[in-house]
Amino acid sequence: SPAMAEYRSLLEELAQNITPEDLEQLKSACREDIPSGEGDAIATGHHWFAFLERHSKLDRDNLSYIEHIFEISRRPDLLTKVVQYRTQVLKISEEDEVDTKLTRIPSAKKYK
Repeated sequence: SPAMAEYRSLLEELAQNITPEDLEQLKSACREDIPSGEGDAIATGHHWFAFLERHSKLDRDNLSYIEHIFEISRRPDLLTKVVQYRTQVLKISEEDEVDTKLTRIPSAKKYK
């Protein structure tokens, strides 16, 4: 579907901006949420996204977890890409998310 293609292209773009050093930081940021020995085998951004999808932390209309991880890992550049996707493609603004009680990370607003 077109929506799935948009989502895949977002992940592709994010993955291209994740160096091996970044990846170590991102993996350690989600260690307590996903206590899994698989983490060590993750070698690329693509692997990491697939891992998060398997653990139900990421899918096409659930991006709040990676927003949180990018924020605590101090990657406002990646966070901004996700927020743009969420607001433009999913058409979910901050206000809508508050209404639907989805997890929000208030400080994501800083990066707009």
